[in-house]
Amino acid sequence: MTAPPLSPTSPRPEGSRKRPSLDRASWLTYVIAFALVGICIGPVLYIIIGGFRTNAEITTDPSGWPSTWQFVNYAEVLESSIFWRQVANSVICGVFTTLGVVVLGVAASFVLARYNFSGRNAMYALFAAGLMFPMTVAITPLYIMIRGLGLSDSLAGIILPQVAFALPTTIIILVPFLRAIPKELEEAAAIDGASRLGFFFRMVVPLSLPGVVTVGILAFIASWNSYMLPLFILNNESMYTLPLGVQAFASQYSVDTARVLAFTSLSMIPALVFFSLFERRIIGGLSGAVKG
Repeated sequence: MTAPPLSPTSPRPEGSRKRPSLDRASWLTYVIAFALVGICIGPVLYIIIGGFRTNAEITTDPSGWPSTWQFVNYAEVLESSIFWRQVANSVICGVFTTLGVVVLGVAASFVLARYNFSGRNAMYALFAAGLMFPMTVAITPLYIMIRGLGLSDSLAGIILPQVAFALPTTIIILVPFLRAIPKELEEAAAIDGASRLGFFFRMVVPLSLPGVVTVGILAFIASWNSYMLPLFILNNESMYTLPLGVQAFASQYSVDTARVLAFTSLSMIPALVFFSLFERRIIGGLSGAVKG
């Protein structure tokens, strides 16, 4: 038996309905997404490709391709000792800032998440309020404090403030992770003879590892890209970090545009590679914090 033909007024089955508006919306979404990606990637590609051109080519046609790829611009930057010294300074600041943020952040978050004491909510609210005060607001009193401690023109004068200003974000992310650990697990560990410190190191730290990795990556990237604080604290060029070194290099070689573009490219590539490698870690850690 065959099904009776549909009349013009008969309703169509659900599977046979056309959705032209949805298709248009999908294409529009892809177009907007590719346009935004192009806007973000375009300046980066321009800087990288510009490092392979000559100054005459950049002056004649700023948006053109290099007629002959000039690798000498990147070679001269890589052969410069000041560039590698600034890379080392950025790495040192990033590593020690990350260690300080992770150690202090995990310890403070564990207390706020697992212990009940008077003033706990007020302390948590105080850390949350720290998100509303960027470093630029407190840069002048911060500079006076660093100078009074004798830490001006040193990497320690950069690391300590970066750790302090990264703690609010760290605690906001880690507290949900630590609160999600079941109380029964802590009670079982106590029955087995584990102390509070033993439970912290053997159970809490491994279970909160996604959040710890996330805050560590965010702290390292923020330290690597920091510009305002080194600008106020550092005076010696040998102590500059890469963002400050780019500005100093651009001022020193302002007429050599191609070399400045090469220096800028080499300065931003490590951060781009680092962020690309750990992007999933960041998203996974933040989604875990939201679920918690």
